[in-house]
Amino acid sequence: MMYGVVTSPRFEWHIVGHYFLSHEILSGLVLTLELTALAMAVGIFLGVLAAVMRLSPAPVVSWASWLYIWFFRGTPVYVQIILWYNITSLTGPHPAFGIPFTHLVLFHANANSLITTFTAALLALGLNEGAYMAEIVRAGIISVDPGQTEASQALGMTRLQTMRLIVLPQAMRVIIPPTGNELISMLKTTSLVSVIAETELLFSAQKIYDVTYQVLPLLIVASLWYLICTSVLSIGQFYVERHFARGATREPPPTPFQRFRALLTRNMTTFHAPPSQFSPMGREHR
Repeated sequence: MMYGVVTSPRFEWHIVGHYFLSHEILSGLVLTLELTALAMAVGIFLGVLAAVMRLSPAPVVSWASWLYIWFFRGTPVYVQIILWYNITSLTGPHPAFGIPFTHLVLFHANANSLITTFTAALLALGLNEGAYMAEIVRAGIISVDPGQTEASQALGMTRLQTMRLIVLPQAMRVIIPPTGNELISMLKTTSLVSVIAETELLFSAQKIYDVTYQVLPLLIVASLWYLICTSVLSIGQFYVERHFARGATREPPPTPFQRFRALLTRNMTTFHAPPSQFSPMGREHR
């Protein structure tokens, strides 16, 4: 099957090779990576903040966090992208910012210059990711033994110090694996911003095949770049998980290279091992 895919003329591999390193595709790839990194940074920051707020004993703070998570997890990110791109229809072109419940206006903003396609995409992806990261971080915090918090409070630590120095470092073993999955998912979710004509990887491929009508080869180019990026991120996730697993296991899990070397050594040892005296080939002839 793979041989048929590689040799089939319908896939037009020569066109794939022609556009694989083209300027348009590489520019879209760079924008995809930038959007992924920035959106994940916003999501992780908001996720940690919302998780701590959700676990707060203050009802107002806890309910504010729950409301944020409820809204952004309950609506599709595709809808949120379109909503943020058209947010000026709600705020107007020059929204005013001032002190609530007063008539004091501090300044007016130019919404048309602030809400660009990149800003709308970043807000939608970052706010949506923050809601999911809040639940991931909350699960990690809950997984830490409550006795750790009690011991830190007995030493005179504040709640913030306990969370920053005691709880979060131990919760990282639970937080890191799903966060790596979210990062890989974010890389692929950036393709949705093509709906607002942001020139990321998929939209760059679309612009080319809208002119050349070579739809399948350009989609293969985009898919190959997504596969390469997700593979690199998966390798990075493995080593980050391995780093944070040091305190939980006696020995860190072997790397793929170490597993391959062990398998190769085992096979070579089996191949060169002398025949057993209990096997037919190892019996002595009398």
